[in-house]
Amino acid sequence: MAQPRQPSAPAQPPLRSWQRAAVLAYEAENPRRDFLVTATPGAGKTTFALALASRLLARRAIDRVVVVCPTDHLRTQWAEAADRAGIPLDAALSNAVGPVRPDLVGYVTTYAQVAAKPALHAARASARRTLVVLDEVHHAGDGLSWGEAVATAFEQATRRLCLTGTPFRTRPDERIPFVRYAAEADGGWCSTADFTYGYREALRDGVVRPVVFAAYTGTSRWRNSAGEVIAASLSETSTKRTEATAWRTALNPKGRWVPHVIAAMDERITHLRESGMPDAAGLVLATDQEDARAYAAIVEQVTGHKPVVILSDDPKASDKIAAFTHGTERMAVCVRMVSEGVDVPRAACLAWMTSYRTPLFFAQGVGRVVRARGTGESATVFLPAVRPLLALAAELEDERNHVIPPPSVDDPLDLDLERVQTEPAEVDGYELVDADAAFAHVLHAGRAVVSEWTGLEISAEDEDFLGLPGILSPEQMASVLARRDSAARKKANTAAEAPPSEAMAAWRSGAALRKEVNRLVGVLAARHGTPHGQIHAQLRRAVPGPASAAASIDVLEGRRDHLMELLAG
Repeated sequence: MAQPRQPSAPAQPPLRSWQRAAVLAYEAENPRRDFLVTATPGAGKTTFALALASRLLARRAIDRVVVVCPTDHLRTQWAEAADRAGIPLDAALSNAVGPVRPDLVGYVTTYAQVAAKPALHAARASARRTLVVLDEVHHAGDGLSWGEAVATAFEQATRRLCLTGTPFRTRPDERIPFVRYAAEADGGWCSTADFTYGYREALRDGVVRPVVFAAYTGTSRWRNSAGEVIAASLSETSTKRTEATAWRTALNPKGRWVPHVIAAMDERITHLRESGMPDAAGLVLATDQEDARAYAAIVEQVTGHKPVVILSDDPKASDKIAAFTHGTERMAVCVRMVSEGVDVPRAACLAWMTSYRTPLFFAQGVGRVVRARGTGESATVFLPAVRPLLALAAELEDERNHVIPPPSVDDPLDLDLERVQTEPAEVDGYELVDADAAFAHVLHAGRAVVSEWTGLEISAEDEDFLGLPGILSPEQMASVLARRDSAARKKANTAAEAPPSEAMAAWRSGAALRKEVNRLVGVLAARHGTPHGQIHAQLRRAVPGPASAAASIDVLEGRRDHLMELLAG
């Protein structure tokens, strides 16, 4: 039998201190079968795992490496990193192919692929002495199909290395395979890491950038089902229901909050590019595809630059992420695609324009903009000044030893997502009136710092260090952002008064068509007593194309015409 090519010894940068310490902790107990590393996003978990794999291969403790990750894009990212480390892995091995190529050390797969054919992966992992790397292992809950498949596939593996960006909690009946737990007083179980490297240590070591959380308030106005206009400030104490609706109204692309915050982030990107980071970029996180397209149109309208739009069901999503990572575009608008594991070091700004609010998703999202490339770089996160997000930002910024709660029982597959909840009657009768925005404060040591230094002149040199603790005081940082906020407001208002761009006009047309298609589906469903989902499925067969949320205007027009024919028949 042909032997896999053993790793060569390409020139590699030295390991960071935490990575060396983690390797030593692993090797302190030999043989070590299971090992969980919790390292803050951006710290370099991939490099650590490959360095450990290289050492195990070199001393022939293992013969094969299998990496399991959440997405196809991460398969490519892992394989490229492994190749640089001299460990050739197959990033395209499918479940339709049996054995691993003999000239390769192993392969990279996804949790979904393992769940589809666990026995196949079990055969591959037991054919040779195998190290299995479970990236973002929180995806493998024991009570879920993915967790059961992971347990089946890799029970016989020689060694297993689990990686995660944040600690997590699990329900008593849903433990993640190969993870040790500590019982808690409430009956839950908290993961116990064998090695932990937090944000505070990473910031001290210069591994990650310091983060400035810039919170934006504003007044949201909406009309309820009774026809009453309700106004609420994002930053004022109110009921959870009112807070959730005010938050949702602020994120509505038809209001003024979104353009204002995008303009503020664009100002920050310009400043970074003029101050020693010429390829600085920003990420806009949207809740769904329709919002993403709308935000992309607003970005182009406000900034004059067309953003990259990265959607999860786009077959070219991975290529777009790779191109954006190495390109020069100013902004990318995305739905979840860059929330976990994806490495875009030049991204230094994040606009939180999604209603997701779990600690894990928040930490992973912020983790996309904190990876340090050199001294003097900082990250800025623009977010709504609502209590759930401010609490998460304070915990991350203050580096408390918190853990991620267990996934929702109602939506067990979405391990990292929890949307803002609203009452059904409220959704049915909801109508946007307006939403404006204004800079509120920065977060420092868990407290909100407002601008109280409006009379103080701050030089351009001071602004260059915005976000670096110890250089500017929190009050000075707040003053800089507040002063620059007037420019952002002017830019947003100017864009709103200008004729709509081609992208904005297309989005408005598409949004109207989607609304009309959904209305006609509802009419047809009521007439025949057929579920909406069934009619949508029939509609996609009659007029082929993606789901309406992702469909082009031509497809939407075809579906509208088809529905009208059915209703007229």
